[in-house]
Amino acid sequence: MFTGIITDIANVRAIEKTGDTRFEFTTSFDTSKIVLGASIACNGACMTVIETGDNWFAIEASAESLDRTTLGDLSTGSKVNLEQATRVGDELGGHIVSGHVDGVATLTKRVPEGDSLRLTFEVPETFAKYIASKGSVTLEGVSLTVNEVDGNTFGINLIPHTQIHTTLGSKLPGDRINFEIDMLARYVARMLGKD
Repeated sequence: MFTGIITDIANVRAIEKTGDTRFEFTTSFDTSKIVLGASIACNGACMTVIETGDNWFAIEASAESLDRTTLGDLSTGSKVNLEQATRVGDELGGHIVSGHVDGVATLTKRVPEGDSLRLTFEVPETFAKYIASKGSVTLEGVSLTVNEVDGNTFGINLIPHTQIHTTLGSKLPGDRINFEIDMLARYVARMLGKD
């Protein structure tokens, strides 16, 4: 489990396509303390660490992960939001995030609002019912509050801190973004028979 609070922005240092796709990321994490098999959210996708080295770690992404996320869009040098799995007793600063990316949203509008940025996203119609004004959504692994919803589009605000300490501040209209709907919304819809 994760909280949607990004603790590092990594760079892709290598990509190798074999049966699955291997990604290596440079990181400021203390990789000597990352155990093999640990979970790290990479742009919001929970991935398993398969190897570590000095200031880097590797994961393998299956075809399913590449189909459902933007991991396949990465190239050497791409920046990636990272969060290590939450431990019992850690502060839950964002909201409960599983790291199971639901799909890909598209950034449709980027408008400055004071020091903040107002970003508008479009998601596939099937996910519109899960997004609510003042509810939570995870974008590229970042826990955010939804400002408004209009059909299958919704808006969020990025304060300057989030613009600097995540990759979202550099995104432009047309960019594809991993999203995860709020876990509570998913279960409420299921209980009400809407899923």
